[in-house]
Amino acid sequence: MWMLAAQRRTHLLQILAETGKIVATDVAVDLGISVDSIRRDLRDLAAEGLCQRVYGGALPASPAIVDYAARQSVEPEGKRAVAAKAASLVRPGATLILDGGTTALAVAQLLPTELECTVITNSPTIASALLQHPRAALFMLGGRIFKHSAVTCGAAAVEAAQYVSADLCFIGVTGVHPEAGLTTGDAEDAAMKRALAARAAETYILASSEKIGTASPYRVLPWSQISGVITDASPANAVIKEVATRGVEILSAGVNSLEGRALK
Repeated sequence: MWMLAAQRRTHLLQILAETGKIVATDVAVDLGISVDSIRRDLRDLAAEGLCQRVYGGALPASPAIVDYAARQSVEPEGKRAVAAKAASLVRPGATLILDGGTTALAVAQLLPTELECTVITNSPTIASALLQHPRAALFMLGGRIFKHSAVTCGAAAVEAAQYVSADLCFIGVTGVHPEAGLTTGDAEDAAMKRALAARAAETYILASSEKIGTASPYRVLPWSQISGVITDASPANAVIKEVATRGVEILSAGVNSLEGRALK
């Protein structure tokens, strides 16, 4: 029986890798077992971080839910390409909201030194990175520090966000999936992202390729409330193509683009 359970787990992970999702009822019929057995298997896999359970089944779990220090070594070239594309959207005199995260930190580091702008952030690491920028005015939103992502969040931070406004907002997420939407791993962090996005004329999602097709527990924003997704994933990626059919603009930042080459 243990081997049968282990074989089911292997089978489920194979389905997830090949199709990008598990529908519990379909798998139960295929294997001739109860849906409850599949649900138990999915609970076990989710507890190990191997999938993200959703209604009716499971989706790939995002690798971006590890701690801040560990995330810095995940797909660094892709993140820098995404950051370069994002930085190119910031016009002289613009006010920019920068959410926390490693990709957003790369955006801050890539803002040209001659660019006059205003940056509003809830990330101490981004604020620190911009201290030496000669022409960027800097505003830090206070609140409780969520150490996992090195950002402020909670009631005080959300309230502080109500008193700012910006031309652009760059938001990081841990998962981008056509069905699950734009997700992240913490409820308060998700609420803070929504508060920041609500204060900008345009909001773009920073999503390096490892986040595409994955999901985390908490929804951040609906597709209708963003201006576009900036990603280094291929335009031919099935998930990217499906997201585009929902009317979402996809801004390509492939590592082989001009922006990507400039960072090598």
